[in-house]
Amino acid sequence: MQAPKIIAKTRTVALLVFSFLLLATGTSWAQITAIEGQVKGPDGGPLKGALVKIDRKDIKGHYQVKTDKKGHYYYGGLPLGTYKITVAVDGKDADSMDNVKTSLGDPLEMNFDLHQEAARQQALQQAAQTGTLTKEQERSLTPEQKAALEKQAKEQSAALAKNKALNDAFNEGMTDLNAKNYDGATQAFEKASQMDPAQHVVWAHLADAYVGMAGTKTGADQQAALDKATAAFQKAIALKPDDPAYHNNYALALAKEKKFPEAQAELEKAAQVDPTNAAKYYFNLGAVLVNTGHSDQAADVFKKAIDANPNYAAAQYQYALCLISKATTTPDGKVVPPAGTVEALQKYLQLEPNGAYAESAKGMLQTITGQVSTQYHNPNEQPAKKSRKK
Repeated sequence: MQAPKIIAKTRTVALLVFSFLLLATGTSWAQITAIEGQVKGPDGGPLKGALVKIDRKDIKGHYQVKTDKKGHYYYGGLPLGTYKITVAVDGKDADSMDNVKTSLGDPLEMNFDLHQEAARQQALQQAAQTGTLTKEQERSLTPEQKAALEKQAKEQSAALAKNKALNDAFNEGMTDLNAKNYDGATQAFEKASQMDPAQHVVWAHLADAYVGMAGTKTGADQQAALDKATAAFQKAIALKPDDPAYHNNYALALAKEKKFPEAQAELEKAAQVDPTNAAKYYFNLGAVLVNTGHSDQAADVFKKAIDANPNYAAAQYQYALCLISKATTTPDGKVVPPAGTVEALQKYLQLEPNGAYAESAKGMLQTITGQVSTQYHNPNEQPAKKSRKK
């Protein structure tokens, strides 16, 4: 008769244990909460696929969820605690809220507007740069943000000081260069190039200053200035190879050093970069060659200018001058110019019948052919010519 009593007592204990488990489980269920919210992107619209990171601060714990197509996120089953919530876009943290405390009841709503946050950050940066941070703005900064803004302000202050010194040196150089004070110009541009070696315009003007200086020197001093000019041009071109003016001016400096193949190669580069003005670049080199007594090479270069632009009147005339310098005379006194001379002179007169070299061109034609055209028209029209024997 004892056995049934023992069994009954055992059942009572089991029921008590089960009730305790139910009570404990019920208490655990009551200690969880949820966080949800909307995320707006930089354009102010719903941001899909943004990563919302939820990090517990009082006890280690990390949770994350992505926003849906409406920019909404929800994470349930979170323990009660203190959290930091961060929104990341394309792997980079875009905004965060710290020390967020959850509580029992409805989900905690935490919304993010990246458009407003970007505007706020910009305002903070501008205020920090100008030293006009308000008390409210200072309180809103995290220690990391304060440190970052202070570092940025120092860097910008140093950059502004450097830029001012650079601009002062550059402007001083330009003033001296325009006044043909080449010693002062080279010193100022050298100083600027040391401050910022990445400024191609500084190297280009330094080269121009040395070319100008070379024009005032002779012998070894002249060569030294030209060497410095070409070195500066090379640095300018290395930094900005698509500037045709740099190639053109470098070519002219090379021509003054009698490095004609190198000069022509640079002009070819200028023409490739700026084909519209190719004729001008070739003409410039031709002029340098003529002035240095190299009319044979000049003729080839002027011909290139004409090929690039047949209506370049000055090139036609200069080409004719180079050719006529190689004319021969027959025993009976007749002048025999190289082929193309007459055509170049006639073309010049068609293009500029009243130009600066018109009378000279007519005189050469009369000497060569014994006749000269008395009327020339615009090259875009059919030229009407009348010739008369002299």
